[in-house]
Amino acid sequence: MAKGRIRAKFRRSNLYTFSCHRPRTTEEDKPKDLHGPGFSRVVHCNQPHLHDIKPLRYCTNYISTTKYNFLTFIPKATFEQFRRVANLYFLLAAALSLTPVTPFAPLSMIAPLAFVVGLSMAKEALEDWRRFMQDMKVNSRKARVHKNGGEFGRKPWMKIQVGDVVKVEKDQFFPADLLFLSSSYEDGICYVETMNLDGETNLKVKRALETTMPLDDNPTFKDFTATIKCEDPNPNLYTFVGRLEYDHKVYPIDPTQILLRDSKLRNTAYVYGVVIFTGHDSKVLQNSTKSPSKRSTIEKQMDKIIYILFSILVLISLMSSIGFIVKTKNDLPNWWYLRVPDSEHLYDPSKPLESGFYHLVTALMLYGYLIPISLYVSIEVVKVLQALFINKDIQMYDEETGTPAQARTSNLNEELGQVDTILSDKTGTLTCNQMDFLKCSIAGTAYGNRPSDVELAAAQQMVMDLDSQGQSGTPCSSGKGGNEYLGPEIQLETVVTSKDDILKLPIKGFSFEDSRLMTGNWNNEPNAEDILLFFRILSVCHTAIPEHNQETGTFTYEAESPDEGAFLVAAREFGFEFCKRTQSSVYVRERYPSFQELIEREYKVLNLLDFTSKRKRMSVIVRDENDQILLLCKGADTIIFDRLASNGRIYEEATTKHLNDYGEAGLRTLALAYKKLDEAEYAAWNEEFTNAKTSFGSDREENLERVSDMMERELILVGATAVEDKLQKGVPQCIDKLAQAGLKIWVLTGDKMETAINIGFACSLLRQGMKQICIAINADTSAKDSEQKSAKKDILMQITNATQMIKQENDPNAAFALIIDGKTLTFALEDDMKHKFLNLAVECASVICCRVSPKQKALVTRLVKEGTGKITLAIGDGANDVGMIQEADIGVGISGCEGMQAVMASDFAIAQFRFLERLLVVHGHWCYKRIAQMICYFFYKNIAFGLTIFYFEAFAGFSGQSVYDDWYMLLFNVCLTSLPVISLGVFEQDVDSEVCLQFPALYQQGPRNLYFDWQRILGWMGNGLYASLIIFFLNIIIFYDQAFRIEGQTADLSAVGTAMMTSVIWAVNIQIALTMSHFTWIQHFFICGSIVTWYLFLMVYGEMSLALEVNAFRIFSEILAPAPIYWTTTLLVAVVCNLPYLIHITFQRSFNPLDHHIIQEIKYYRKDIEDGHMWSRERSKARQKTKIGVTARVDAKIRQLRGRLQKKSSLAAGQQQVQQPT
Repeated sequence: MAKGRIRAKFRRSNLYTFSCHRPRTTEEDKPKDLHGPGFSRVVHCNQPHLHDIKPLRYCTNYISTTKYNFLTFIPKATFEQFRRVANLYFLLAAALSLTPVTPFAPLSMIAPLAFVVGLSMAKEALEDWRRFMQDMKVNSRKARVHKNGGEFGRKPWMKIQVGDVVKVEKDQFFPADLLFLSSSYEDGICYVETMNLDGETNLKVKRALETTMPLDDNPTFKDFTATIKCEDPNPNLYTFVGRLEYDHKVYPIDPTQILLRDSKLRNTAYVYGVVIFTGHDSKVLQNSTKSPSKRSTIEKQMDKIIYILFSILVLISLMSSIGFIVKTKNDLPNWWYLRVPDSEHLYDPSKPLESGFYHLVTALMLYGYLIPISLYVSIEVVKVLQALFINKDIQMYDEETGTPAQARTSNLNEELGQVDTILSDKTGTLTCNQMDFLKCSIAGTAYGNRPSDVELAAAQQMVMDLDSQGQSGTPCSSGKGGNEYLGPEIQLETVVTSKDDILKLPIKGFSFEDSRLMTGNWNNEPNAEDILLFFRILSVCHTAIPEHNQETGTFTYEAESPDEGAFLVAAREFGFEFCKRTQSSVYVRERYPSFQELIEREYKVLNLLDFTSKRKRMSVIVRDENDQILLLCKGADTIIFDRLASNGRIYEEATTKHLNDYGEAGLRTLALAYKKLDEAEYAAWNEEFTNAKTSFGSDREENLERVSDMMERELILVGATAVEDKLQKGVPQCIDKLAQAGLKIWVLTGDKMETAINIGFACSLLRQGMKQICIAINADTSAKDSEQKSAKKDILMQITNATQMIKQENDPNAAFALIIDGKTLTFALEDDMKHKFLNLAVECASVICCRVSPKQKALVTRLVKEGTGKITLAIGDGANDVGMIQEADIGVGISGCEGMQAVMASDFAIAQFRFLERLLVVHGHWCYKRIAQMICYFFYKNIAFGLTIFYFEAFAGFSGQSVYDDWYMLLFNVCLTSLPVISLGVFEQDVDSEVCLQFPALYQQGPRNLYFDWQRILGWMGNGLYASLIIFFLNIIIFYDQAFRIEGQTADLSAVGTAMMTSVIWAVNIQIALTMSHFTWIQHFFICGSIVTWYLFLMVYGEMSLALEVNAFRIFSEILAPAPIYWTTTLLVAVVCNLPYLIHITFQRSFNPLDHHIIQEIKYYRKDIEDGHMWSRERSKARQKTKIGVTARVDAKIRQLRGRLQKKSSLAAGQQQVQQPT
């Protein structure tokens, strides 16, 4: 292909009958005036400075996916912090601490709040800064833009303006939405890859207006000016209305002249275009939404607990105030030594209600320790550290691209452990867009021995399952007779168990292995003539262009689709190398009749009927060197089989069987056929075809299709191809593991239905025997109201019938798959139908939505999220996935690809789909349990501590006097109990990562919310209430009138408060030790260190002059430490407080253990090493019953084999009964 200023002379537009037609403009086709709402945009081409003034001041090409900017950060981040109920309460408490009613020093209320809010805002700023830096990577990309005088210079994307003329070169992304002016091809076409927009891998053909095609080089833009009037920015990817005013003429613009941002130029040296839409006006960004502020389910539920605690706080404050009113009115006048009323009238017996109100405010602050202010900041710290572990996980590091996993926000870590439904893109997410020719069927004979990824995964799983069943003694494998019948079938399935056993061919696009067809051996096959024709169809029937590689001496091919490229590589390897294309001929170097001799043969191309998604086939009519006219055709098997002649169906039955086998193996299939034409027949048809092709009017397409269909009849079947759409590494195994973990998986793709179904089979989301429910409407449905209503009624009927069919199904092993296209989905997502559609979808084992727009992806995600009320996760890699990623509870972007839009909009980024397994099953499981246990423990310890202050009020005349020193209360949450709970949230593991992956059903503890349901929350709160009662009353009973020092003194307020605080510290730290399942030196250090810190604090504090003011001078060293009763009380309280919890977990582990309890016990007694059979049995029992994935495919196969075995056994038994009488 020509580069730079040399234009490609080959007119590629001749290759296209349907997709690259450029009709002449007739009077009725002339552009109409564009006016009114929605059509106000005016673009001055090559004059961007004219858009700097109103009303043409358009947005810049700068894009942003951040939540904040420099101006909005303070107000928005502050709002986010005080959306949290607890922070709002403490803000009020901090304000009241400046008034006389406060029971504490103002510093003790303001400092913790400022620390908590400040740290949280700093974390938000850091995460948003990372988003900003990723935005700048995109904004700083360079593009070649016309400066002046016909010179082009490099300019960052973010500085490109509307009206700029841009030159985009091969394999570059378009920086904005452009009007296509000209290309390196003489006839002004180019190839565009829109995978980032709609998920389709086939290249789209775009064509320039004839009037702008001469603008083919840099100097031609020196004096170029024109005006574009068009539609306003909108999210419609497939429509465009506008006109170009150039050289005193007006030309209509349609979508084939529009190059959209984030699509990529392919197979074309360069193109020129004028910028129409920039930045957030571009269509791809019109399909996205603003970065949402997501909050986890646990955090929302935590707010409800805060409301409950706040209600308890108000209740006990009211009780305390009522008690204070009674005391003030009845007893306070008798207590003359208190000198009441005071100067501020806080204690005035003559105004008990007013004093009671002041006391209510005091009590609300005093009992505020029920609501843990340090909970939020502790959770923030824990989540940041959890995110750090996710980022540093070497098991999620992709060595090929050097890309680690990235937690772009840490707010949603625990959500990873509660996902119910995964909504996944296909292209670039599940697949890597690489096609490999793997198998073929020619003349009823199957060729190709190499297994597909799906077959390999199924074989490995079957071996594991049968081994497990053999160890557990199932009837299927017990006894000699069983193996006698079952052996051959299993051997067929498990003949290959590792691709390492196969010599991999280093040929991209060709993984075929069968010596019968290689190195000319096909000449020895019985149907050599059919095989020759098969190879010639592969090498001739296409629209590709060859490029000679000077280094290797071979040809590479620029094809519209990866499938077509794989066919040409296969033909080359079979000895039929496509080497040259001219305007009228295709040249193939054939190793025939001798494989050692290379002969170049010419096939004159008479007509080419190109592939479209509606036709689902492609044909080429050629004249060979023997002057024989042939029609060579390839297409979807259902389309080809319908067009076969009666004498062309010889191989139909065998080929159909092979196609079913290939489909089960997850391969993409096409049927190949041909037809011989005589001169008269062809001449008559060609005349009619030429008339249709050169006609103009609304019925042109219909006439072309009709005439083409006439020719593509009475075909003779030759065979079929099976191409493997290479899945990303580990995708089938990952989907299988996620299915075993109980997750539902939906695929939302912009690709065609046939392609989506093939990938469904490849991923094991679909399998043979699964009942497919395809909901679709007539593709030709117009916009008329009557037809719309009829279509809607038809869809509703299909949904209703499918729902009834599922309800009436009696087979417990029956599995249903729902497949729906984008046009049908438009109706299904309407308000009066969407819930019926959702009810049907959730009853199906898998759901595939194809031909969906980015907006529909987001709407489906919203429907699942809101309709089911469960956690959704969306994963994708392209700009077309941004809306879905932002709409889902959790958005995951695939990084390491060329497009960064999905990653920038995501909450988590991984390099490969397979890492999703570890992200959810390991990190998600851990993070959910850690956060849940951490929050429950936080509430427990604050209730245990806070209620003791309330109990003491009854002994202090409801005066607002605290039993604890201010410094004790300030340090309780900040220092004395914070680090152990952080270590719980960061390091706790019920089982290790390998066990999480081996027992995926453990994941269901998250979606079922076992560790943060109301039963468990109320249980922990009850435990805190019990602990508070024990701590307070045991200390009061023991110290009330007891001489506890050697000199006979009784305890004063400072001694009782310090002893009580010591009991709290010991009780809550022992409790967290009992809660933990996994200990490292860090947990030991933090728990023991918290207790030691308390005693060190007492010794230091007791020596300070500050202690003299509160009667706590040497409170520990001289008063409490020498007293044995202090130590015995601490021991007694700590034991009695934790005894019920110890009894509870002992009973649960003994009589009602959870899954991880059993696994912990097996690991503790090393049974996983000593008794492999038991370990395998427990693993098989720990799988969620699933109807998708490799395991479900294997289970279905085993059921099938068992059925055969039983049938053979019953036949053998019947024969024995017949033989006995004789």
